[in-house]
Amino acid sequence: MAFMEEFHHLEIQLEDIKSATNNFGDDNIIGIGGFGKVYTGSISTSKGQIMVAFKRLDRRYGQGDREFLNEIMMLSRYKHEHLISLLGFCNKDGERILVYEHALHGSLDRHLRATSLTWSQRLKICLEAARGISYLHDPNGTQQRVLHRDIKSSNILLDENWNAKVSDFGLSKIGPANQHYSFLISNAVGTPGYLDPEYLEKYYLTKESDVYSFGVVLFEVLCGRLCFEYNNGRFHSLVQMWKQSYEQKKLDRIIFQDLNQQMDPSSLETFSSIAYQCLQKIYKERPTMARVVEVLETALRIQETYDVRKHEERIELQIQASYDAPMDYEKMIKTTVPWLIYRSQEEVNTLISKGVLLNMGKSWFSLNKNGEHCEMVSAAECLVPFSNTDSKDRYSHEYNSR
Repeated sequence: MAFMEEFHHLEIQLEDIKSATNNFGDDNIIGIGGFGKVYTGSISTSKGQIMVAFKRLDRRYGQGDREFLNEIMMLSRYKHEHLISLLGFCNKDGERILVYEHALHGSLDRHLRATSLTWSQRLKICLEAARGISYLHDPNGTQQRVLHRDIKSSNILLDENWNAKVSDFGLSKIGPANQHYSFLISNAVGTPGYLDPEYLEKYYLTKESDVYSFGVVLFEVLCGRLCFEYNNGRFHSLVQMWKQSYEQKKLDRIIFQDLNQQMDPSSLETFSSIAYQCLQKIYKERPTMARVVEVLETALRIQETYDVRKHEERIELQIQASYDAPMDYEKMIKTTVPWLIYRSQEEVNTLISKGVLLNMGKSWFSLNKNGEHCEMVSAAECLVPFSNTDSKDRYSHEYNSR
């Protein structure tokens, strides 16, 4: 039990977990996976009460003590902003429970068909997950790399700000990091549809096995659906069809319909190209995760520039429409800060001629003596978000800023 003593500081009392989950009540269940049921509840920490997720081992789902201990070891030694954080565990009275930070929006697979999840948001989620996996493959200051072995959309969690967190390290293995290509001989485990063909056929587990699985996730995000389906009770993978669509330049057949009108063509080509490269059958022909990160950064940067341009065009059209159409003062004054109080149309005109704040205080509007509209917009509304997340400044002064 020397292993458990190393992580003694992470132990959480079973009584506290039962209290937080209403004794593992059904109302507290937020998911079910290969490890067992996942519950939510709040626990007391040095920072106060926080919401967390409790993953309770149920051996009937296929995993056991080995995966439980593996998860504790991996998440205690490897920490990154895009890996889920392990807050503690319980190993008492036959219970095996892992306690994680709570990911409010659940797993990525639940949102693949969400029309509210924009192309830019999808790119950001993919980029952040890629950064997490890249860190596992090349952790700083160590001669070992982590091979996840179960990369899939249901193991990418999303927090309250839609930040991606790679999770579920129960099947992970550690390999040498001082070789460009290194492999372990291992029984093929993972999830059908996401498994590297070479790993499945030859039992060669490499870091490129994770790259292949991540390529499947990229296509899921693009297509708005899982990589497999069941027909008459039989499993059918969609990956080969997706690859053929790319090769035949017929991506429009598989892209999630709600995304088509949002995409910059160059962003789409950059994204789909790296996704396709990840799915090469021969592992040496696949890119590294570091390369995947670079290309996804480019795809997101292209799309953000496109989004800004489209936003500016919509604003210009709205402004032009406001000049071409009679001003609806009744509708406008409902957005003033504070609300206008008036008794006649004459009073409204007088108040507007002096200037009023609109749009939650972000715009200033007035009507001059010639009946012309004058408007000033908050500078913060004109700044372009800077795509480099490492920058200390939230905004860029680049050429495409308004």
